[in-house]
Amino acid sequence: MKIVNSLLFLFLGLTLFSCGNDHEDETADYSLEILENKSEFQLGESIQASVTAAGNAGIDSVVYFLGNQRLQKTTGQASLTHTFQNEKLGKWDLVAKIYSEGKNRELRRVITLYNNTPPVAYTYEIVNSYPHATDAYTQGLEFYNGELYESTGHYGESSLRKVDLETGEVLKKIDIPATYFAEGITILNDKIYQLTWKEDIGFIYDVETFEKLEEFAYNQSEQGWGLANDGQKLYKSDGTENIWILDPETLREETFIQTLTHRTISTQLNELEWVEGKIYANTYQKDGVAIINPKNGAIEGIINFQGLREKLGNTADLDPVNDVLNGIAYNPETKKLYVTGKDWDTLFEVIIKEN
Repeated sequence: MKIVNSLLFLFLGLTLFSCGNDHEDETADYSLEILENKSEFQLGESIQASVTAAGNAGIDSVVYFLGNQRLQKTTGQASLTHTFQNEKLGKWDLVAKIYSEGKNRELRRVITLYNNTPPVAYTYEIVNSYPHATDAYTQGLEFYNGELYESTGHYGESSLRKVDLETGEVLKKIDIPATYFAEGITILNDKIYQLTWKEDIGFIYDVETFEKLEEFAYNQSEQGWGLANDGQKLYKSDGTENIWILDPETLREETFIQTLTHRTISTQLNELEWVEGKIYANTYQKDGVAIINPKNGAIEGIINFQGLREKLGNTADLDPVNDVLNGIAYNPETKKLYVTGKDWDTLFEVIIKEN
């Protein structure tokens, strides 16, 4: 009896295992093919893809998606032809959802969508120079109602400041607890939003008193780098190619854009600034500032700030690796743009010019 029971148990186990494999292999009779096996496209290009069925497998219809965006529903030949026009750039899953005999299955291929034009090259002209505190490891810089605010980093040295533009004097300051490395800031509706680097938390302050009102946790992003706003939404960089778009009430990361040129994916985007409908972003440890289309992530311009560091008075005291360009502030009331860096002794008013 024990032998019979053992054999019965073994038979049932094999049967269940076999059924499990059959379920897992439901897509084995289908394939998703892209014409010429292409995986990289630019805006304006078309993709041609098709689903084929083997053996007795049937196809009632196929719905194609790019990420969560529905592209096309097909029947019969189950083929897709789509021209990329208004999609967000970046790496996306091309998904084919196959409907057949009351069941649905999904096939996926990863593609990358780039911009169709190279970034415009810009340079700069210095208009004015102002003092900047050399103990300010600048992580965020922003004007609000004509006043300049700054967030500084380092564990044990992080702060939130209100600064006099003309003199560099710190008018108001609070120190951030030593367990936090402060990062970017932005100001919206009389509230200052400040990120921390690896601590998965942000702070909200009253703009007048610097009283901390509440805290918020990150959702999908693992780090906090730069922060900006368009008057409604908040934009957050995290060191990857993603710029997250946050609801200002819940601070949840609702969606994101990926930052790409016509041929490259850009990462290490640091301090952010909203400038006349575009996002300006420092690239960490580089002299370039990217000008980003917030709708699709296209890097439409790059400002070359090479040589600016050499105009400082404390260049010899700076760490060449870490004390880099980082800090963009645009005053929408005067239409003036300012840049500085980590522990730099100067804040520069600049004009941007096309090369």
